[in-house]
Amino acid sequence: MAHYPLNHHLRQTYRFLAGLAGLYLTLFGVIGIAKTWGDPFFHRGADWVLGLRTNPAASWLYTIIGILLLAAVLLGGNLYHQVTLVLGWGLCGLGVAIMAFLQTDANILNASMINVIVTIALGLVTLTAGLYGKVGSPTSARAEQAAASGSSA
Repeated sequence: MAHYPLNHHLRQTYRFLAGLAGLYLTLFGVIGIAKTWGDPFFHRGADWVLGLRTNPAASWLYTIIGILLLAAVLLGGNLYHQVTLVLGWGLCGLGVAIMAFLQTDANILNASMINVIVTIALGLVTLTAGLYGKVGSPTSARAEQAAASGSSA
């Protein structure tokens, strides 16, 4: 079983960074929706927003992911811990999948290599925030720390 530290002292810093990642994803998505409005959903044009290539499909996808991440950051607690773990792994996987299809006709998100780098970087920030976002009572934190170090509580 994985050990996630309870009440880590940098928990709020990581939560802030996850919030910035969610804000960037949401802004990218919303601006991309506005810029590509009226284009076909999987359009392969030359639209760039906040340094990334986009189309309506990518814009909607990143908007939804960004809103989910922002909602988790605002709600906090162990829901935040679970959601950021899932979204972090999901963003890293999405970045790898985008990279696999970059130079093919299956590049339905109209991505470039910078999209891959940014998606994986934001995924790693989100995943790290999730790893240190678990909360619990001070008593359970002390008990878990004692169990992890091998001493008795």
